[in-house]
Amino acid sequence: MFRNVVRIKQALPEEECIKLLKETKRGVMSVLGDDDYPYGMPLNHWYDEESGRLYFHSGNIGHKVDAIKKHPKVSYCVIDEGSPIENDWALRFKSVIVFGKIRIVEDHEEALRICRDLSYHFTDDEAYIQHEIENSGKRVLVFAIVPEHITGKTVTEK
Repeated sequence: MFRNVVRIKQALPEEECIKLLKETKRGVMSVLGDDDYPYGMPLNHWYDEESGRLYFHSGNIGHKVDAIKKHPKVSYCVIDEGSPIENDWALRFKSVIVFGKIRIVEDHEEALRICRDLSYHFTDDEAYIQHEIENSGKRVLVFAIVPEHITGKTVTEK
């Protein structure tokens, strides 16, 4: 059902894929949007190693929300910052793509806990986090991707 990396020597082992998901903060989620056009959007995420899920927060209306409710299959792509190749313009970087089904976290208390954990991925400013939860927590949606397939590779831009 899911394809393997064509250039096997470039494939990342699962542990490196998970490490990249934990260390990166942002990626691009692709969904099936209006009139079945692909719709990709940049998002921030938190990978919970315990559950093996990727979590995202969102407002409760919009194109993304409508697309996810209509069709739960998604892909999510992250890349690291890369490193320059000596004496060359090109970069070498790692990327990971997660394929899975996305769901809304229905339990509001769980969603707020996840929002807090996601926030700690970016800042330890407790006052800021508490302010955001108090002001936006009533309207927030939290999504979880349950991965069905994770693939990663090292890319050299030449």
